[in-house]
Amino acid sequence: MADECTHTDTIRRVTPSAKGCEECLKTGSPWVHLRLCRTCGHVGCCDSSPNKHATKHFHKTGHPIIEGYDPPEGWGYCYVDDAMLDLEGDTTPQIGPIPRYV
Repeated sequence: MADECTHTDTIRRVTPSAKGCEECLKTGSPWVHLRLCRTCGHVGCCDSSPNKHATKHFHKTGHPIIEGYDPPEGWGYCYVDDAMLDLEGDTTPQIGPIPRYV
């Protein structure tokens, strides 16, 4: 894991795309934890979830940074640099109650 992220300039204030994993909500699939894209606001499920939608979103879009999002956990991760980030003070508020799966 890298010590630094070279993509912090891509972090944006975003509006979450859904009240849970966007794709899992459409298909009725379960998730374990949620990740929020800090470039566009896509909400996807983590890599411990069956469908790994947050990582699939990164591969599709190249958006490098996600935020731990259920609830906002204060950390981020850069896929490109394989680096953890401290987002304390810059977390994204939830848009409403998140349904629980798994």
